[in-house]
Amino acid sequence: MASWHGCASFTRALASVSHVFSILIAVTAFVLPGTADAGNVPTFAVDPAWPKPLPNNWILGQIGGITVDWQGHIWIIHRPRSLTDDEKGASLTPPRSKCCVSAPPVLEFDADGNLLRSWGGPGPGYEWVGREHGIEVDERGFVWIGGNADNDNAILKFTLDGKFVAQIGRIAPSLGSNDTTQLGKPAETAIDKEANEIYVADGYGNRRVIVFDATTLAYKRHWGAYGNKPEDAKQAAFDPKAPVSQQFGNPVHCVKIANDGLVYVCDRINNRIQVFRKDGTFVKEFFFEKNTLGNGAVWDIAIWPDPKQTYLLSADGENNEIRVIRREDGSVVGSFGRNGRNAGQFHWVHAMAVDAAGNVYTAEVDTGKRIQKFKLTSDALK
Repeated sequence: MASWHGCASFTRALASVSHVFSILIAVTAFVLPGTADAGNVPTFAVDPAWPKPLPNNWILGQIGGITVDWQGHIWIIHRPRSLTDDEKGASLTPPRSKCCVSAPPVLEFDADGNLLRSWGGPGPGYEWVGREHGIEVDERGFVWIGGNADNDNAILKFTLDGKFVAQIGRIAPSLGSNDTTQLGKPAETAIDKEANEIYVADGYGNRRVIVFDATTLAYKRHWGAYGNKPEDAKQAAFDPKAPVSQQFGNPVHCVKIANDGLVYVCDRINNRIQVFRKDGTFVKEFFFEKNTLGNGAVWDIAIWPDPKQTYLLSADGENNEIRVIRREDGSVVGSFGRNGRNAGQFHWVHAMAVDAAGNVYTAEVDTGKRIQKFKLTSDALK
């Protein structure tokens, strides 16, 4: 009998160790063998306590965008109208339940998860977007947001405190991918600080990248896939066996600018990142999980903050993982995440950002409706 109890105790202990090990595997980046020095490849562990609970009985809807500003603060834009009645029960008349009330659309957090400020929604002098999508904060102290509902064909510019400044385009029907005054459900923006330009991944309606002066908002230039003139003709459904498309699919979901002047664009449905010079000259492209159907394999990009910007991190909302990619040649050297709703897992990981310390912040749409933080666990910033 004593021997049986000893065996059972050992079995339980072994199961406990195996469980802990499986959790660590689930939330730490997997480094692919033979591709890079494991100590230099970014790896991560989820911080399950981030962010801290919201005040005022607030709750978040689908997260339409996330970014990190020059101070290391994390900004998100979420979709209050995506909340179901059971989620926003306290705001109904009469109240359905004790919880909850929608948070304002725009929220700013510090790296510890403390809420610093919040604002957003309809106001005097401007039209708010129909479905919030994309947020960027520049070092001059302006917040840029967009939307991807019908007629959300504008980018709105605000101060850090939410005072409306100006907008590009209008909340009105799109005029197509070669119009220079109106946008087409823009997905995301990026700021070129030195040139004082804003790049727009435009987007869910149009098939282009378009660039404006960030102060005067004057049109500068635009281009489509491979630097081609964009076309709006209906495209066939993505087929991994077909020749690669010479046009961007819908959506053109992200745009990022590296320190060396290369511009990275997420062509989500076509499972590729295309790389350009700032004038729209095509440089190269990288394909990932080419057999992915559905909503595609390339949803967002973050540029790694080491001096050489050695890596790209790429969010894949269909396969629900984040890839670590060598920026020079597009090779995948690691990944983390899987489909699921536990800490460290994703359901439609929609957008991502990285701070100067190498911490990664992720945002989920659909039923995910959450943000997560992953702390850097390797020596990958030298």
